[in-house]
Amino acid sequence: MTKVKVIDLQIKGTRIRRDVIDLVTRSRDGHIPSAQSMVEILSVLYYHILNVDPKNPNKPDRDRFILSKGHGCASLYAVLADLGFFPRSELEKYATMSGILGGHPEMQKVPGIEVSTGSLGHGFPMGVGMAMSAKLNNQKHKVYCVVGDGECNEGTIWEAANISAHFKLDNLVVIVDHNKQQASGDVFEIMNPHLLSEKWKSFGWETIELDGHNIESLHKAFTSLPFKSGKPSAIIANTIKGKGISFMENERRWHTAIPNEEEFKLAMAELDEQEKQLTKIKGGSKK
Repeated sequence: MTKVKVIDLQIKGTRIRRDVIDLVTRSRDGHIPSAQSMVEILSVLYYHILNVDPKNPNKPDRDRFILSKGHGCASLYAVLADLGFFPRSELEKYATMSGILGGHPEMQKVPGIEVSTGSLGHGFPMGVGMAMSAKLNNQKHKVYCVVGDGECNEGTIWEAANISAHFKLDNLVVIVDHNKQQASGDVFEIMNPHLLSEKWKSFGWETIELDGHNIESLHKAFTSLPFKSGKPSAIIANTIKGKGISFMENERRWHTAIPNEEEFKLAMAELDEQEKQLTKIKGGSKK
């Protein structure tokens, strides 16, 4: 991936984060930090990897993307709107009775949403079923699923992980958003997950660990799938909860908190400055 393409995605990231702050603050509903930690993951997937078509979101050979940690959907909505799955005007109606976008994604309402998620631990097993169906029907698409590290406390995650390895679902990819925080505290305090990379390996998955905000590392991983033929692939993406807004990063209280007017302005100013600096760097890289 060229330096310019990397910067373009970084600029996209600032705009996605701006949309997240805007729609959550306006509606007074949503989970900002959980959405911000996976922006780069979504950006690389949707703008460079996934075989999807906004004009035909249900085409049979499309790749399937599942956001199992559904409470982080604000950033996914921003990406889908930018790609044209639905009009950007829908972002303005987020969490209202007149819109299609709720606090958790609903497949019956939102084009581009494969599975309705919200109750943690359920989206990933459905992805396993999709991958198994594709294998049985000799279909070539892949199934990608983002789960949270706190979500990995759920038993259904590990039942599904075990099944995936047993049936050699090398068309299945799980990305663990390892931001190390959940609603009530640090993931290691609540339910020590040991090393998540070792845990997924022990369940028979070919596993790598990387910086979940490094676009080049993410792109290299996604273009190397499957990591091993006959084995499902797991990516442990180390991320920062609330990434991009200095006063939200790794601050537990922001899990469900909504910015006041001053905090909203500060957050937007930070993102504006980030985009300004990235645009300057991009201009220099073209000379």
